[in-house]
Amino acid sequence: MKKLLFLLTLVLVLGSCSEYQKVLKEEEVGPKYKLAEELYKEGKYKKALRLFEQIVPQFRGKPQAERVMYYYSDTYYNLEDYYLAGYQFERFAKSYPNSEKREEAAYKGAKSYYQLSPRYSLDQQETDEAIQKLQAYINAYPDSENLEEANKLVAELRNKKEKKAFEIAKQYHHRENYKVAIKAFDNYLIDYPGSVFREKALYYKLESQYLLAIGSYEVFVKERLETAESFYNNYKKYYKEGEFTADAEEISEDIKTRLEKYK
Repeated sequence: MKKLLFLLTLVLVLGSCSEYQKVLKEEEVGPKYKLAEELYKEGKYKKALRLFEQIVPQFRGKPQAERVMYYYSDTYYNLEDYYLAGYQFERFAKSYPNSEKREEAAYKGAKSYYQLSPRYSLDQQETDEAIQKLQAYINAYPDSENLEEANKLVAELRNKKEKKAFEIAKQYHHRENYKVAIKAFDNYLIDYPGSVFREKALYYKLESQYLLAIGSYEVFVKERLETAESFYNNYKKYYKEGEFTADAEEISEDIKTRLEKYK
C-alpha cells in the first residue's frame, strides 16, 4: 500500500511538473495567466514568478493588467526580493490610483524599503529612504489599520540612526580624541534631544571633557576642569539617579579637589 501511494504521488508530481513546463513554453497568454494565478494562491511563488515575468509585458493596457501587476509585485514580496517588490509596488500605486489594492500596495512597498534597512553600523542611506516611504504612507493614510505598525517601524528606524550617531561619538571618546568626541556628542544631543541614549551621551561628554582637562598642559587645566564641572551640573540636572550617577559624582569630586589648588 505504501509503495502504491508513493507511486501515485510521484505520478502526480511528475504530471504537474510536465504541465508547468508545457505551459511555460506555450505562446498563448491565457494558460500562463491561469496557471500563474493558481501557483501564486498556492504559495508556489518561484514558479508563479517565471510565468508572471513572461506575461506582464503582454497585459499592459488590458483590463486584467491591474490584477496581474498586483500579483507580480506581491510575488516578489513573498520571495523576500524587497528591492524589486518595493519598486513594483510603487509602480502599481502610481499606475492604479483608484485601485482597491492601492493602499495595501503602498504599505507593502514602504515595508519593502524597511526590510532593506541595514544594521546600524553600516551606511544608513536606505534607512533614510525607508523612513521617507513609511512617513509618506502615514501621511497619505492617517486612518489606516496599519498606522500603529507603520509608526513602530519608523520609530525603530529612527532609533537605528540615533544609535549609529551615538556610537560614532562614543568611538571618538574611546580613541581618546576628546575634543572631537565632545563636539560629536553636542551635535548628537541637538539632533536627537529625546533619544534613549541621551543620558549616556551627557555622561560621555562629561567624561571626555574631564579626561581632556587632566591630560592637558597646565595652562589649560583650570579652564577645562571648570567646563567639565558645568557638564557635570548639566548631567545631574536631568539624571539625579541615573545609570552613570555614581561615576559622574566620582568625577565631580575629583574635579573639585583639583580646582581647590587654583583658589
